[in-house]
Amino acid sequence: MKIGIIQQHNTADREDNKRRLAEKIRQLAQQGAELVVLQELHNGLYFCQDENVDTFNQAEPIPGPSTEFYGALAKELQVVIVTSLFERRAPGLYHNTAVVLEKDGSMAGKYRKMHIPDDPGYYEKFYFTPGDLGFQPINTSVGRLGVLVCWDQWYPEAARLMALAGAELLIYPTAIGYDPHDTKDEQERQRMAWQTVQRGHAVANGLPVVTVNRVGEEDGVPFWGTSFVAGPQGELLYEAPKDQEVETIVEVDMQRSEQVRRWWPFLRDRRIEAYENITKRFID
Repeated sequence: MKIGIIQQHNTADREDNKRRLAEKIRQLAQQGAELVVLQELHNGLYFCQDENVDTFNQAEPIPGPSTEFYGALAKELQVVIVTSLFERRAPGLYHNTAVVLEKDGSMAGKYRKMHIPDDPGYYEKFYFTPGDLGFQPINTSVGRLGVLVCWDQWYPEAARLMALAGAELLIYPTAIGYDPHDTKDEQERQRMAWQTVQRGHAVANGLPVVTVNRVGEEDGVPFWGTSFVAGPQGELLYEAPKDQEVETIVEVDMQRSEQVRRWWPFLRDRRIEAYENITKRFID
């Protein structure tokens, strides 16, 4: 499959961000992309760096203006698009939601971010209610997509449950960067840990992983880019720069997972009868 990824530096001009994304989606489609993946909350700035009730005005219903905008692009260009939106589900009820648009412009499905962080610069619990749709792959014309979002990428349980439900590809729209107060060594350790854990999900589940991060500085936080695609053995098929916008196509052999799982039958050898404690918060 030819997978297009867009690593973009956003500004406060939401309409310009969307315009630039549309141009890049169109370019990737013209180059043969079948699937295009966008970064987390791609329409605007990453607004979770502080807590402001007025920011809820940016949220929108699903379906709504953004699904209409990107759905029209998907239909025009005959590509599947993975979007990431600030969902207004009801008054006072908001989610961080990924929506997949099918080639005919329809909504193939959505995923509401399950793991919600609350760290300095990432005050997402103020804005987002944890997802309630579970870990269910989204069926599309290009395959069963295991779509997760950012903080989800640190949790092996999420990747495993998507794999067990039949996902053929793990996808992580992302917005993550450095704490500018950390040392350069600490910043690099965090960036590499972020990539390593996701490559581990690829290995443990025998599935390709697509991770698309934002880039550039927003309100003092430098996002570290490094969007990447890994194969089912964790092999890096592509890695974007840390400090540049990128729109590119990565070819992924979707048949390779079958062979890798024959070599490494992790799903066969799981001792499911011994895992009951995994659902506990902690084992005393």
